[in-house]
Amino acid sequence: MADINETDARVFIESVTHYFEQITGHAAEIRTAYLASNKLPQFEYTGLIDFSGQFRGSVYFSATSMMAARMLLAMRESDTSNSNLLDIVGEVANTIAGNARKHFGAGLEISTPTTSFGNRVALTSPTRARPFAIELQWQQSEAVVVVDLENNI
Repeated sequence: MADINETDARVFIESVTHYFEQITGHAAEIRTAYLASNKLPQFEYTGLIDFSGQFRGSVYFSATSMMAARMLLAMRESDTSNSNLLDIVGEVANTIAGNARKHFGAGLEISTPTTSFGNRVALTSPTRARPFAIELQWQQSEAVVVVDLENNI
């Protein structure tokens, strides 16, 4: 899979919109989806999942601190400490990766999430020349899902 096709991209788009609707009761709005070049978009809190097996690469969910805190509050979690903000972005990344595994099959092995705070680059060595970026907005806050996935065969 040299390029993510529209059907493959839709899996990631639907996964993130469904997550927000199920968990918070309010759907996220997809602002744009595109093949990223140069600097990959990233916000303060990032959850990253690596892919291996028949596929290689990663996916990350990165959100502003405001979005991560609002997500926790929508889930009736009043503790918006740094550790809980990291947990929520890791949970979103894990959910997105799990839905991708359902689409791509058991050949897509997923790691446990790693999380980071700050504007550190989550994809230290991108698999694809142009990863797929999905920018979204929810309750006047922003986030992005970046998909860097390639078939290993």
